[in-house]
Amino acid sequence: MPPERGPFLLEYRPFVLSEVEERVTGGALGTRTSTPLSADGGAQTTALAPRRRDSYMPAMPSSVADTLKIVSWNINSVRFRIEIVERFLRDVAPDILCLQETKVIDGDFPAAAFKALGYKHIMLHGQRMHHGVAILSRVPLVEDDRLDWQANREARHIGVRLANGMRIENVYVPAGGDVPDRDVNPKFGQKLDFLERMTAWSQSLTAPTLLVGDFNIAPLPCDVWGHKQLLGTVSHTPIEVEALDRLKASNSWVDLGRHFHPAPARLHTWWSYRSPDFTVNDRGRRLDHMWATAEVAAKAVSHTVFEACRSWLKPSDHVPIMTEFAA
Repeated sequence: MPPERGPFLLEYRPFVLSEVEERVTGGALGTRTSTPLSADGGAQTTALAPRRRDSYMPAMPSSVADTLKIVSWNINSVRFRIEIVERFLRDVAPDILCLQETKVIDGDFPAAAFKALGYKHIMLHGQRMHHGVAILSRVPLVEDDRLDWQANREARHIGVRLANGMRIENVYVPAGGDVPDRDVNPKFGQKLDFLERMTAWSQSLTAPTLLVGDFNIAPLPCDVWGHKQLLGTVSHTPIEVEALDRLKASNSWVDLGRHFHPAPARLHTWWSYRSPDFTVNDRGRRLDHMWATAEVAAKAVSHTVFEACRSWLKPSDHVPIMTEFAA
């Protein structure tokens, strides 16, 4: 039996240590690959290489590795993309999966598929056809809450507490429409108000906390494919970036993506469906984030963006991101 991981004790499951690490581009089918820095200073990010859909190579459970792996992924309809979610969980075996845009009411959520893979602890905040967030876990979740920062009952937040007192807050920030002007576009005003209410909430937090999700803002110039071209585009406008900066400062949040991959490293997590092949123009943005309070950030050991998932069959327009913590 593996040793107990502090307050976390996972059920031991045999594993096959057949997955190898390759620090090359385009590894063998079923391997995890680390893409080297590109000529323009792009980030080195771990990704899953393409492989056959009808096979997978089991990853080592992190109960054996003595770490806690937490993933965030805007899945853009969990029922429509359940096959790639299952594939990802089999390959990577995170301990906790936080989903955004599940687009399903709680009663229709495909819980059985997750339980079959060992994710027996499930917290949901769903909504028909739109929004929706969920947390699936192999470790116990002792409490949960659902906040509404808009007073309109949109399912955009779910939070849980782990047995060691750490909280995970999973958030789907409004996209904000197409025009960055609250006077002509109410959705943009809704987004800014959402962030300000989140900021007030953040100031009151005292527990060790990990804040994850689709923030729908790429804050740094290197977080988008073209800084000058996108300054007037919702998700990268100065007013949005300033609002996100206020949220970050409200509790001295540590941006784990940039902690492990400092600017100007390339670290995109989203590519539009408008391009049939996202790799051709590579017009990505970093919209998905993991922020931690100081106590939680001190235990972080790595941060990974699984960019290759964007090439899978029926992909989300977002890719999973993962931070691994010492347990």
